Amino acid sequence: MGNNGNNKKLTLIALILMIFTSVFGFNNIPRSFYLMGYAAIPWYIISGILFFIPYAFMMAEYGAAFKKETGGIYSWMEKSVGIKYAFITTFMWYASYIIWMVNISSGIWIVLSTAIFGVDLTSKISILGLNSTQSMGVLGVLLMTAFTFFASKGLNKITKVAAVGGIAVTLLNLVLLFGALIVFSLNGFHLAQPIADLHTGFFVSPNPDYLSGMAIVSFLVFAIFAYGGIEVVGGLVDQTENPEKNFPKGVVVAAIIITVGYAIGIFLVGMFTNWNYLINKGGVHIGNFSYVAMENLGYQLGLSFKLSNSTAVLIGRIMSRYMGISIVLSLTGAFFTLLYSPLKQLIEGTPTEMWPEKISKIEDGMPKNAMWCQWFIVIIFILGVSFGGENAAKFFMKLTLMTNVAMTIPYILIAFAFPAFKKKEGLERPYIAFKTEKGTKIATIFTVGTVTFANIATIIEPAFKGNISDTIWMIIGPIFFTILALGIYEKYKRKTEKVLLHKNVKLK
Repeated sequence: MGNNGNNKKLTLIALILMIFTSVFGFNNIPRSFYLMGYAAIPWYIISGILFFIPYAFMMAEYGAAFKKETGGIYSWMEKSVGIKYAFITTFMWYASYIIWMVNISSGIWIVLSTAIFGVDLTSKISILGLNSTQSMGVLGVLLMTAFTFFASKGLNKITKVAAVGGIAVTLLNLVLLFGALIVFSLNGFHLAQPIADLHTGFFVSPNPDYLSGMAIVSFLVFAIFAYGGIEVVGGLVDQTENPEKNFPKGVVVAAIIITVGYAIGIFLVGMFTNWNYLINKGGVHIGNFSYVAMENLGYQLGLSFKLSNSTAVLIGRIMSRYMGISIVLSLTGAFFTLLYSPLKQLIEGTPTEMWPEKISKIEDGMPKNAMWCQWFIVIIFILGVSFGGENAAKFFMKLTLMTNVAMTIPYILIAFAFPAFKKKEGLERPYIAFKTEKGTKIATIFTVGTVTFANIATIIEPAFKGNISDTIWMIIGPIFFTILALGIYEKYKRKTEKVLLHKNVKLK
């Protein structure tokens, strides 16, 4: 840290570390390997160049210009485009966390099973004669109910466990690095996932579901999702030493480190994991592959040191348990925070008149009534997806795709508003990344085009294979929340116009 008067400022290295820890997610590495093998690496590079870097600079400009605003995304959009656009964008941002909760409510049971038993046993769960997928949905409803109950009571101190889990998950990166290198070296420098040649090795997925052009392009959504969290840079400009020089350098260096980190991580998984070997074990899907891969790392370490098979299996179970415990702690804290934080920001950051008095009421620092409305929407989605009559593999893939699409849609809306923000007069702009109109247009086209194209490919790709259900569920969420947002806004508009009628003022 450096000093500027009495205020501590972020050095270049501190800025890079801040961006890295906010964006880099360990779980994205094995999941990407599951979908694309080494072929995931080029797509991380492409999305880093076309999306991550320009979008990060956009967020920096927004954050610097509106650093005194407390409404977050709503304030940015409202002052750049208008109230209606701002509310829809903010509501879609909030809705993405609804879908995230749908995913985690069911998926966390895999993590819990792994933490306790060292292996995913969720495929054997049966509640009241229901199959495993339906049972996971019921467990998801129970979890959402319990978490909402305790969070509404103001018992949010449990969020502190996220810090412990976060440290443990961070250490997983070192476990992956050194564990993979040890296995690789002790096995005579032979890759478990071999590379026949450059083309098949890095441009052809071992996953038969990701061989068509549409499916390959749809992987962009996974790569873009892996860069989530870059919103944090919006508030770091004025906290950085010599921002005009250090900030762009920090963003570019962080982007390179994160991209290279993902690329190396995916390659490390291939050092000890043969894709076909793990998949042929049975019961492996995107929801549990991360834990299966880490269990395999422990197992391969044991074999590499010439230990007995039973000892190698034990090391594998210990490794998967460690990851399971780490993720449980991290997700539990994050879940409690996200139950109320986005909802509270949505209610407090938008005009009070948009919400019924009961919904906007804050008790003990919590929007309790709104949280139970949120609970109702989440369980409807959980039950709708889990009782869709599909097996666990398709169920968790559907949840993952729904989450990725929902979480990336706000990126499109925020980036699309950027040219309007640049043309807005009267704003104090202490930091400017794009100094020309041409640069602004190119950055907007790259960002909006990349995310939009990737989402369209992701949404329609299942339909081409005859899996209409996945396509419907990926679009039903955004459509539902868009209609809901428009309904809330129109009601607010009519209410406000009545109040302002005597002034002959019409709301835009």
